[in-house]
Amino acid sequence: MTKYIFVTGGVVSGLGKGITAASLGALFKARGLKVFVQKFDPYLNVDPGTMSPYQHGEVFVTDDGTETDLDLGHYERFIDESLNRLSSVTTGIIYSKVLADERKGVFLGQTVQVVPHITDEIKRMVYTASQEVNPDIQIIEIGGTVGDIELLPYIEAIRQVKLEKGNNSVLFIHTTILPYLKTSNELKTKPTQHSVKMLMGEGITPDFLVLRADMSIPEDLKCKISKLCAIQKEKIISLPDLDNIYEVPLVLYQQKMDTLICKIFKLDRKIDIRRWQTLIDKSHHIEHEITVAIVGKYVALEDAYLSIKESLRHAGFNLKTKVNIDWVNSEELHETNYKKRLKHADGILVPGGSGITGINGKILAIKYAREKNVPFLGICLGMQLAIVEFARNVLKIKDADSTEFNPHTDNPIIDYLPSQYKKIEIGKTMRLGVYQCNLKPKTKVAKIYGVKSIMERHRHRYEFNNQYLDAFAEKGMVFSGVNPATNLVEIIELTDHPHFIATQFRPEFKSRPIQPHPLFVSLVTAILTNKASKK
Repeated sequence: MTKYIFVTGGVVSGLGKGITAASLGALFKARGLKVFVQKFDPYLNVDPGTMSPYQHGEVFVTDDGTETDLDLGHYERFIDESLNRLSSVTTGIIYSKVLADERKGVFLGQTVQVVPHITDEIKRMVYTASQEVNPDIQIIEIGGTVGDIELLPYIEAIRQVKLEKGNNSVLFIHTTILPYLKTSNELKTKPTQHSVKMLMGEGITPDFLVLRADMSIPEDLKCKISKLCAIQKEKIISLPDLDNIYEVPLVLYQQKMDTLICKIFKLDRKIDIRRWQTLIDKSHHIEHEITVAIVGKYVALEDAYLSIKESLRHAGFNLKTKVNIDWVNSEELHETNYKKRLKHADGILVPGGSGITGINGKILAIKYAREKNVPFLGICLGMQLAIVEFARNVLKIKDADSTEFNPHTDNPIIDYLPSQYKKIEIGKTMRLGVYQCNLKPKTKVAKIYGVKSIMERHRHRYEFNNQYLDAFAEKGMVFSGVNPATNLVEIIELTDHPHFIATQFRPEFKSRPIQPHPLFVSLVTAILTNKASKK
């Protein structure tokens, strides 16, 4: 029987509910348990696919093509499992389903209300996941903060889940903050007291408290919170700020949080935490240091490129290398300054994106990487612009462009070409989710992956125009990865360059701290080799 853990947050947002949920999932996985994680977001958007990164950070994409909140990326990275559509639930999805059912007459003329119809649909999404996936433990993060109006149906729904499933199958974890007052040199517990009181007023008594603070929580403070919040002291978990989020599982493990939960759930499994200990040990024994310039238009908001940032860290851990990121605003790169701005970069990465803003700056960065033999990785839009740059400066097709930016170009090197999609369903204008890519033998990527065929996730609309294949090949561009069903180009590379590789897919979505993605490992390796050759 599936056991349910609900994670809520109080006082302020951004306390790390997702990291807490993901870290617990990692500990349960280390016990050999089957884990599934869900995120319930209270916003009315159906998904974050059309939301600005400034609103919600990056859009993470699962194998089945579901566009989700960035927390799902953390879940996958920590529990090393591919999630799916059942992992991402929004109020938009809930209300859309209930309203569609009302129009179909499913409710037989009833007055449709938040309770019971919306709350029943929320519970249905919880139970559907447990039925389809059949996990030992299902962790459900409730987005937002207790006290938010839009959160009330979720709180009521999870209260009912405990009534239906029983105390030995459901528990609640509440994450709050203990602010530090410098003037009085003390951590304040009052916000936590109020948050727990508010949650209890809505019918839920948390089983565990995870307390965020600048420092570890003193024992006397835990005793105080225990008495005032009616929670056993050993179930009050201190989670101080850490430089490395991948240390969180070990911090929770050291406080026996997973052991206490397994005792409540009567799950008797031994834990093997060695993989996480090895990972953290590597991160503490750094031998090299490099700088990678990420050139994009959302660099003021690092969460817009969260998975890329983490993927570089994963590769760095594996190679005992500290990867410093130089966030370069592509809008600020011009013909007069791009060489000086990029001069100190050991490697250059141009990530995915959309829209014309900052495009010329990204093209200049790609040109610099190609001409100066700086190790380069282009992702999605980064690949498309690498092709445009090559067309303009090597093939001398000066008006080469993408129809995304210039619909009337005479040379649509990058285009939306339905004729190339063949088996892809008509009407779907974006490639989302996992697709196959066959690797050309004896190419760099074939060596990097070590296999003949790969499956990678996509989130894009425009493709390389195959009419130009021969012209590019004659000038030395290698099309080293191709979708076998559609003949769409997936990977390009240059043979006469230390590392010039670009992909149509999004490799960052499949990287894990314990299993870094091969393309990020190859980029960091090339940078280290390049630096060593210059000494």
